[in-house]
Amino acid sequence: MIDLRALRENPEPFRASQRARGADVELVDRILAADEARRSSLSAFEGLRAQQKTISKSVGRASAEERPAILAQAKELAEQVKAAEAASNRAAEALDELAHQFANLIAGAPSGGEEDYVVLRHEGGRPRDFAAEGFTPADHLALGEGLDIIDTRRGAKVSGARFYFLKGWGMRLELALMTAALDRGTAHGFIPMTTPTLVTPQVMGGTGFLGAHSDEIYYLPADDLYLTGTSEVALAGYHTDEILDLSAGPRRYLGWSTCYRREAGAAGKDTRGIIRVHQFNKAEMFSYCRPEEAEAEHQRLLALEEEMLALVELPYRVIDTAAGDLGSSAARKFDCEAWLPTQERWMEVTSTSNCTTYQARRLAVRERREGGTAPVATLNGTLATTRWLVALLENHQMADGSVRVPEGLRPYLGGLEVIEPAGR
Repeated sequence: MIDLRALRENPEPFRASQRARGADVELVDRILAADEARRSSLSAFEGLRAQQKTISKSVGRASAEERPAILAQAKELAEQVKAAEAASNRAAEALDELAHQFANLIAGAPSGGEEDYVVLRHEGGRPRDFAAEGFTPADHLALGEGLDIIDTRRGAKVSGARFYFLKGWGMRLELALMTAALDRGTAHGFIPMTTPTLVTPQVMGGTGFLGAHSDEIYYLPADDLYLTGTSEVALAGYHTDEILDLSAGPRRYLGWSTCYRREAGAAGKDTRGIIRVHQFNKAEMFSYCRPEEAEAEHQRLLALEEEMLALVELPYRVIDTAAGDLGSSAARKFDCEAWLPTQERWMEVTSTSNCTTYQARRLAVRERREGGTAPVATLNGTLATTRWLVALLENHQMADGSVRVPEGLRPYLGGLEVIEPAGR
């Protein structure tokens, strides 16, 4: 949730943020009007309640002749107080509903939509020139089927479209990625966590995922629970209604979980293979820190993502995501996109977002500071996920259909250097 006091004192940055996102700028004025109505109704309620207390105290001091009139006045005031309290509550609910519609105030993100990102740099060397090597690269599914490590046909038979089996070295390759991420994260002070994959509406809504893209989330109405699309959700809810001690630095967690996404808005996109699927595994970094440290923490998470990409030897680029392509909770987001040879395009493999105090305000996660308590900042970032297999297979394939294992993953695969086609 946004800082209402900051909006009240200086609404222009909030208008500019909405404008940059391509969102409803007039929402700012509706929130200001609702805030004024709430404060006015609250003041009226408190004024009547004060009168009621004064009248109540006077009953005992009143004479027998005065008491009936005072009691009648007290009864009338009680009814007015009850009505004023109800009006105050309605005004507060109306303000809360509007405030929850407002996306986080952007912090340095470029203006524009999905195509208006800014490329910050290219890393990992130049993409391979397969033509110069004398062969046409196969896509990840053809490679996976030739190696007998990916089976989407039986995945669809068992669960429907966009499901799959990882087999043999495919399953172990995914596990190697996740374990390497675990080692990398713990070496940098992240506490490893196995997280719940079902959460309450309060936690899902508190992280900002029940807005425009709520149709992407699986919901279990019989239990009133949501399946998470990232362990960020559970980790954001971990310290709900708590006051943290951040005097020694940020609290850093690494969530390891299976993730679920309906992909409702992705009809026809990346339907072949395992690029865009309903179920996958992910290692997710999550950090609670002081707001003034959030920008530096964001760079730290990005650096760790890049360390992992270097470990698996992928060519990639880093982009600064445009405001209109940010989720509602993100103030700024950096994506790392790996090169996909068969589609000759960049594919997102990591994402790290600075959510400033937006999620913490919704979930009441605070820290004790001089003069009282204040909301903390929350940040998240991908350290490995199943989708990496797509880029890994395509970029490290060889002419005979085998795939070279990056040196950084070999220790997790018993020293395996090459995954060879089935039956060889």
